[in-house]
Order: sequence, then C-alpha cells, then structure tokens
Amino acid sequence: MKSIHLRSWILPLTFMAAAGTLTYGQGRTGGGANTPAAPAPSVPGSPGGRTPGSIPGTIPGQPQTPGQQLPFPDTNRPIFLSGKVVMDDGSRPPEPVAIERVCNGIVRREQFTDSKGHFSFQLGQNNYAYTDASTSSDDGIGLGNSRGMNTRNSIPGMPSRGISERELFGCELRASLPGFRSDVINLANHRSMDNPDVGTIVLHRLGNVQGLTISATSLEAPKDARKAYEKGREAASKGKFEEAQKQLEKAVEVYPKYAVAWYELGKVHQHNKDLEGARKAFGEALKADPKFISPYDNLAQMAAQEQKWEEVADITDRMIRLNPVDFPNAYYLNGVANLNLHRLDAAQKSASYLVSQDTGHRMPRASYLLGIVLAQKQDWNGAAAQLRTFIEHAPPGVDVETPKKQLAEVERALAAQGGAAEKKDAKPQP
Repeated sequence: MKSIHLRSWILPLTFMAAAGTLTYGQGRTGGGANTPAAPAPSVPGSPGGRTPGSIPGTIPGQPQTPGQQLPFPDTNRPIFLSGKVVMDDGSRPPEPVAIERVCNGIVRREQFTDSKGHFSFQLGQNNYAYTDASTSSDDGIGLGNSRGMNTRNSIPGMPSRGISERELFGCELRASLPGFRSDVINLANHRSMDNPDVGTIVLHRLGNVQGLTISATSLEAPKDARKAYEKGREAASKGKFEEAQKQLEKAVEVYPKYAVAWYELGKVHQHNKDLEGARKAFGEALKADPKFISPYDNLAQMAAQEQKWEEVADITDRMIRLNPVDFPNAYYLNGVANLNLHRLDAAQKSASYLVSQDTGHRMPRASYLLGIVLAQKQDWNGAAAQLRTFIEHAPPGVDVETPKKQLAEVERALAAQGGAAEKKDAKPQP
C-alpha cells in the first residue's frame, strides 16, 4: 500500500469557526482563564439545576396553578452589569480582559475591560457565542486575535433585544485571560432593577504557565506611549489600519520595549500583507518580552503558510514549553510540522495529546492528523479509528471525500494484514 500523505487542504492555520477553539488543562476552561463551576445536582438538560417536574422560575416544591405569575417574567428588559477585574496581587490587569457570560454551558463574550480594569455593559448586546463552557477563542473581530481590542459588542444597526431575567438561570460571569483562573459571579438571582455593580472579579495566576498573552512591559509604559497604543488598537478595531499603524509606531518610538504595541503593529502589517514588517514587529515584541506568547503564535502560522516546517516545529516547541495549557493550536501545528519532517514519533506525541484532550470532538482535525500519522506508521487499526472519528464529527461543509478514500485504503491494508495472519495460523504443523 502507498503511504498516505497529509493533504494541503487539511492544514488549517486557525481552528474551524464551526468547531470552536479547544482549550484544556488542569481543570480549567475558557482560554486559560477559568475553572468550571461545580455542577449542582440536576436533571440532564434542565436549566439551573432544577428538580424533576419543576417549572423554570418557580420555587421547588411549591404547587403551581394555571395562569400563576412566575417570579421571573419572560419579558426582555435591559439588564446592566458593571464591575472591575484585578490580578490576585490587587493590581489592575496590564491589558484589557474579556468578560464572558456562561449560561448552561454556552459561553458569550460580553465586553473587554477598559485600561483600568473596569467594565460596564448591557447583557445580550453581543451575539457572539461559543459552543460550550470549555471553549473560548482568541479569534475575534479585526486582526485575528481580538484580545486587547476594545470591540463594541453590539452589531451596528441592530437594536438590542435585551434579555429576560429567566434567561439568567444557570448563568455566571467570569473574566477570561490565558494563564489565569477567574473567580465567577452567579447571575441566577440578578433582576433588571438590581444594582448593576457585581463587584470585583479576581484573576489567579496558574503556577505551571510561564507564557502569557499579557506583557509585564506594559506596566512600565509611559503615558504618551500608552495613549498612542490605545488609539492604535482602537483604530485597528474599526478597520482604520493606516491610522493604527501611525499610532502604534509612535507608541514603540516613545517606548521601544512596549511588547504589546509591537505585537499589535505586527498584526497591522499582517493585515497589509507586509510579511517582513510583521516578522520584524513580532521579533521586537519577543525581544522586549520573551515570555509574551502571542507573537509566537502568529510567527508559527506565518511559517506554516510558507511551509517552513523546521521553523514551525521550533516555534511551537517553545510555545508548548512556555504555556502547555492555553494554545492547542501549537500542538496541532507542531504535529503537522513534524509529520512533514518525517518525525513520526514527535508528530504522534503532539496529535495524540491533542486528541486526548478533545473529548467533545470540537476539533476533529486533530483526529484526522493523528490518523494520517498512524497510517504512515502502518498502525492500521489506530489510523482507521481516527479517520472514522474525523468523518463522523467533521463540521458541515467540510469535504470528507478524501478522508473516506484514505479510510478505504487503510481498511484494505487492515484486511490484507488480517488475511496474512489467518494464513500463518492455518499453516500445517509438522
């Protein structure tokens, strides 16, 4: 049988939007920021952990009569929330932090904090939702990684529908920042007329993570540099890339060690298809702060686009050492790079780890990658199982004809292997 090679069409440089972004590690979820809340005893599929036969919004055990007014009406009313986010040492976050609402397993990003860590918004204005509570994404509006961009969360021209108080059953509010675990605030009993201030959300640093998406150099940025950086980030979020480049260049001129400003400038260059300018800016960001992990991700994807597999393997190895928790894309690209370099053991290690963490099959391409690696190693049983998993869980619209043909080849090899074993067992004994 001929070797099965990885096809170029399964070389995604970001995760499929339909599949969400996989996150994992040490009982935490949400892009490195959160630990899942302990589930309350509940009936599967019931909101808010209610007891069997109860009506949402009623007091358990209290008899209900037809037409009885529920304490939590269905009427959509404006519900406003405000508060602040701090680090576990009491300092403000050096960069904007995503605020997410998690309701019965569905994650919705509501807003980013301002430069002082404060947030204030109307619930339900942002319609961008992730598939479940163990997913979060850095792929947002504008320049790929939206973390740090002050994107306004309502869709232009779309009126806010508000949200009903009943919809807050089973809901929590959290902050999301890779490398940190977030406190959570229960929203189940919050009413439209309540005080909008929900208090302070604390971010706790995870002990085994060195690489972060925030940079310590931001704390030392002079006022003029920070002002130019914020103007540049805001301009980029509105698609004004010429103005963004101007402001970000001013920020790094005032403060050459401004790692996040270099990073945002690199993303502007990427948008403008100035790849050399982007590489230089990302390199300056890493020179200023080698533990600032976001530029590594961009550089790895750029190298993969150019099929510079040795470079991809090196960059992703460093990413995994710095942050083994928050960047599954590093494992995926590492597996792809090592497969193309014919380092099958290394490719299998990365792909196997990724598959082991993807229990919800939100990233089926990981199974496809592992299937290809195992086929190259002539592990026909393992390859067939992974290819079947990919075909079964591939999102709508993804072409599965090539994987089906590859699976057929693997199954033929498996059958031939079984036939050879039967002949050996049937050989007459002297």
